[in-house]
Amino acid sequence: MNKNTKTYLIQIILFVLTVITTTMAGELSIHGKLWLLSDYSWSDFQNGFAYSVPLLLILSFHEFGHYFTAVYHKVKTTLPYYIPLPPYPFLIGTMGAVIRILEPIRSSKKNFDVGLAGPLAGFVMALGVLYYGYTHLPEPEYVFEIHPEYEEFGLAYQDHVYTYDFHKLQDSLRYVEAREADSLSAVENGVNDWSVREFKAAPEYPNMYIQKPILILLFEKYLVDDPVKIPNEREYMHYPWLFAGFIALIFTALNLMPVGQLDGGHILYGLIGYKKHKWVASIIFLVFLLYAGMGLITPYDGMNNLMLSIPLYVAFLYMCLKGLNKSGQETLMYALIIFTIQFMVAWYNPLLEGYSGWLLFGLIVGRVVGIAHPKCAIEEPLDLKRKILGWLALVVFILCVSPAPIVMG
Repeated sequence: MNKNTKTYLIQIILFVLTVITTTMAGELSIHGKLWLLSDYSWSDFQNGFAYSVPLLLILSFHEFGHYFTAVYHKVKTTLPYYIPLPPYPFLIGTMGAVIRILEPIRSSKKNFDVGLAGPLAGFVMALGVLYYGYTHLPEPEYVFEIHPEYEEFGLAYQDHVYTYDFHKLQDSLRYVEAREADSLSAVENGVNDWSVREFKAAPEYPNMYIQKPILILLFEKYLVDDPVKIPNEREYMHYPWLFAGFIALIFTALNLMPVGQLDGGHILYGLIGYKKHKWVASIIFLVFLLYAGMGLITPYDGMNNLMLSIPLYVAFLYMCLKGLNKSGQETLMYALIIFTIQFMVAWYNPLLEGYSGWLLFGLIVGRVVGIAHPKCAIEEPLDLKRKILGWLALVVFILCVSPAPIVMG
């Protein structure tokens, strides 16, 4: 087996695995069924295609946008490597896909074109997916197929079911059913772990909900024929085309973040050049970390907790900020400044929070992707058409981004 055949085989296997994991993640989000842990059939697997197919179409358009533009500019590259992710709760079945550029892109103009093509192609496909999803919304009673326990409240269920008392009652009913079925041991072994907590400690019942980007709000305002059909933020994951489109918008926004060698970094580099990009990207990344960790550690966490959490968190910030390529002393200074601002804001207003889910992405950017963009050997000014598309891509970033996309609360 030669090297090319081996590479193609790996790419095919990764793609097939990603189809499987995203399909299983889709059924898990729609109906809450997970293979091996619930009654799972082939029809359940097929249901997940309604999520995996549009999601993978968008990801594929994104990556092949990069690929074909690189081929057009005669830059050596690979076909996409899809990245599967186990379909556990709150995971989406994939970490996206990547292509490998096999040689340096020496021209800033070519670098701009390759970086721009992916997110714009993916965004166009995402528009199509969301358009279809919002013009083919089911009747509002659809949610009762997913949650039959909501039906007794009718279409006013939203005023009743997102409460502590409702979830506590449902827990009690499930516990009684388990006892009557002589399956309490299964519950205690973790099949229904929340039922066990009901009797061991005061339980918590957080609701998972999404915060919609501007683009989705525009779709809901101008495309939906009957506003009653618009899904509640806490039920959005049960609408596979919409959820796939939402996930794709978040991926697009992350890729368009104008730092380092992310797609947005390539675009901003082409628009403003090496020196300005380094300065702007550094500020954006510092603000990003400041927001992400806001409210994570507060003066009200207790002295014993703070003695451990503060040094660990400052060390984490230090690792993220290594991407600034400053001296160790300067990097530590920036980490301490960020933490101090976050701590003082929490002291003044403990309810003001960022989104700690972004911190892992911050670590990946700081340690892997980088914050500054490498200087291209050939600096070329962009023509007007490219400049318009570049600034349009930054508008797309604003339309797609959600400060806190998936929240537990």
